[in-house]
Amino acid sequence: MLEIAILGFLAEGPLPGHELRRRITHLTGYSRPVSDGTLYPAINRLTKAGLIERRPAPEAGGGRYVLNLTAAGREDMLRRLREPAEHEITDFSRWFTILAFLSLLPESPQRHAVLRRRLDFLETPASFFYDGDTPLRAEQVSDPYRRGMLLTARATSRAERAWLHEVLDGDGNRGTDEQPGLQRHTSNRKD
Repeated sequence: MLEIAILGFLAEGPLPGHELRRRITHLTGYSRPVSDGTLYPAINRLTKAGLIERRPAPEAGGGRYVLNLTAAGREDMLRRLREPAEHEITDFSRWFTILAFLSLLPESPQRHAVLRRRLDFLETPASFFYDGDTPLRAEQVSDPYRRGMLLTARATSRAERAWLHEVLDGDGNRGTDEQPGLQRHTSNRKD
């Protein structure tokens, strides 16, 4: 997801490496800050692949440069946004990175196709805990902390599904397919 964040932020305009790092850290949260040892190798890979380019920035001081997205980089970023991998749809942190740049897709049907994949995932019954193959609901779990996990995931999932229905329906209707049963939240957080 680091690469899509790099490409996405550069799609908004050229940036020096330190500013790119700051923006990515804000996006991913301070609990998962990006280090120079992670960011700069990713920048080097994208540069070698012709997806971004470095341009000297003498006004910023010796040895400073600005990163620019190339035409090939824009196409690659748009492809990644149109066709996110399954784990990018199901993992909450990865999904938020996709969502942060989804507006860069030029056509609403493309954006909606990605949102529908996320909605389909969220509407599939799941849980953190199972009795055999049967997912357990919060009301079926006696451990108060596990119950808290399930209740929190359920509330988050409901809020996200309501927003997705609002966007996809275009009129704010949530639809009739919201079920009171279990709903998948992420690959790791379910109710």
